[in-house]
Amino acid sequence: MPKITNRCRSLTLALAAIIVAACATVPPANIPPGGIPGAPEQPSRPPAPPTTSANPPAKINLQGFPLPYRQGYADGCASTSALEQKDAARFKSDGQYRTGWFDGNALCKKP
Repeated sequence: MPKITNRCRSLTLALAAIIVAACATVPPANIPPGGIPGAPEQPSRPPAPPTTSANPPAKINLQGFPLPYRQGYADGCASTSALEQKDAARFKSDGQYRTGWFDGNALCKKP
């Protein structure tokens, strides 16, 4: 069995101390309800009416997907522009619409 020297032991302890120190976190600063003072305000995007078309436009072929998914996809894709397009009640209650919205939003964003 190899013999561990004092120098090796102290290097190991120093490395362990560095790893433990790196894992320490600092709690986030308390941000007032109005946001960070002096920071520019982010304009809120007004909502646009959701898609209700049976064949919403899409850049990819969505044939075979259920109608709620296709409508959610179209709304999510349209939300990458200036207006957020989402049916909030459907987004909350319809999993296919919500999944389509997330997919359309992610795939239509410009790289």
